[in-house]
Amino acid sequence: MNSWFKSLKIKIENILNKIDAAFVFLYKQYVFYKIAFSRKTRNLKKIKVRKTFFRLGYAFGKKIDSRPVMRFFMIRTYRLHSLGNNILAKYIAKELLLYFIVCFAFFFVVFFVNQILLLAETILKKRVPLGSVLKLITYCLPAIIAQSAPFATLVGFLMCLGRLVTDNEVLIFRASGQKYSLILKSVLTMGMIISIFSFIMNDYFLPLGTINYNKMRRQLITSNPAIELESMSIKRMNDSTFIIGKVNGTKVSDLVFFDTGKDGNTRIIISKDSEIRKSVSEGVLMRLDMKDSVVMMMKSIMSGTYDTLSSENLSLSIFEDSIIASSGGVSPREMTSWDLGKKIKNMKSDENISPKIKNTYKLEFSKKFSVPFGSIFFAILAFPLSLIFGRKDGQTLGLIFGIILSVLYWAATIIGQMFGIRGGYNGFWMMWTPNLVLGLLGIILYLRLKKK
Repeated sequence: MNSWFKSLKIKIENILNKIDAAFVFLYKQYVFYKIAFSRKTRNLKKIKVRKTFFRLGYAFGKKIDSRPVMRFFMIRTYRLHSLGNNILAKYIAKELLLYFIVCFAFFFVVFFVNQILLLAETILKKRVPLGSVLKLITYCLPAIIAQSAPFATLVGFLMCLGRLVTDNEVLIFRASGQKYSLILKSVLTMGMIISIFSFIMNDYFLPLGTINYNKMRRQLITSNPAIELESMSIKRMNDSTFIIGKVNGTKVSDLVFFDTGKDGNTRIIISKDSEIRKSVSEGVLMRLDMKDSVVMMMKSIMSGTYDTLSSENLSLSIFEDSIIASSGGVSPREMTSWDLGKKIKNMKSDENISPKIKNTYKLEFSKKFSVPFGSIFFAILAFPLSLIFGRKDGQTLGLIFGIILSVLYWAATIIGQMFGIRGGYNGFWMMWTPNLVLGLLGIILYLRLKKK
C-alpha cells in the first residue's frame, strides 16, 4: 500500500513539474513578445496560430497518408517560421539603424567643426568671401561623411547591442529558442549596407569634391596670395620650406626660404623685406619680390663648400605644384577606384616611375576600399564585444569602448598611411591591417561566446 501511494505521489509530482515547466515556457514566450517586440506582438501571435493550424493539417495528412497534403502544410509552416525570424531581424535592424544615425550625426558634427576650424585658421581670417568659404565646406562634405560612417557603425552598434543585453532582450531571445546567428545576420546586413553607402561617397563623391576643392583653393590663392603666408609661422611645401616673419597685407619681413633641387643641392634664400605679387603666368600661384636678399647654395657632392650671392632685388615664383600636390595632373585622391586601378596597371610597365610613387597609388587604391568597408569589420567586433560587457549599463560602456576603439583605429590608419607613403611599406597591408585585426578579434570572441 505504501509503495503504491509513493509511486502515485511521484507520478503526481512529475505531472505538476511538467505543468510548471509548461507555464514557465509560456511565460518566457509572453515576456519575449511583450517586452522585446511589443510592436510586433500581434503579428507574431497570428503567425503562431497559423503555424499551429498548419501543423495540425500536416498531422492530418500524415494520418490519411496523403503526401500532397503533407507537403502543402510543411511548406506553409516553413514559410511562417522564416517570416517570424524576418520580423525579429527587422526589429534589430531598425534599432541598429536608429543608433547609427545618432552616432553618425555626432561624428559628422565633430569632423565638420574640425574642418571649419581649419578653414577659419587659414582662410576666414584672410577675409575670403563667404560664398567661397561655403563652397569649400561643401566640397569637404564627402570626405567628412565617408570618414564618419565607419566610426558611427562601431559606436552605434555597441550602444544598441549593449542596451539589448542590459534590458535582457538578448536573454529573452535565447530563452525563446532563438540563436545568436539571427542577431548576427541583422548586424552584418546593416554593416554591409553602411559599407556600400560609404564606398559610394568615398569612390565617387570624394574625388569630385577634392577636385573642386583644389580648384577653388587655387583660385583663392591666385586672387589673394597672402592666404598661404601667415605671420610668425613655418610653411612646409612639397619640396621647400618657408620661415615667415611678420605679414602685413602683402608685406612680409624676415623671410627665409629652404629649397632642395632634384640634384640634391640645397638652396637658402634670406630676405629682410618682401612683397607678395599676383602672378599672371599659368601654373604660378604668386611671386615674391625680395629686397636686400642673400642666396646660399650648397652642393651635396662637395660637403663643407657653398656659394653665396647677394642682390638688392630678387623675384621668386611659387608654382602650383609646390603647394597643391599634382596640380599638373590628377592626384590619386582625385581618381575613382576604376581609374586608379587602370593607372596602376599602366604604371607597372613604366620603369621611369619610382617604386615609392607606385606604392603611393597602391595605398590610395587600398584606402578606397579599406576605410568604407571597415564598417563590416566593426560590426563583426561590435556584436560579441557588446554581449560580453553589456550586462550592466551596456549603452554607456558601448559609447566609451566605441570612442576608444575609434581613436585607436583612426591612429592606426594614419600611422599606416605615413609608413606607406614615407617608408615605402606595402600600401595594401598598411591600409587593411587594422581591419583584419578587428575582424579576427571579433571572430575569436564570437566563437568563444558560442561555446558558452
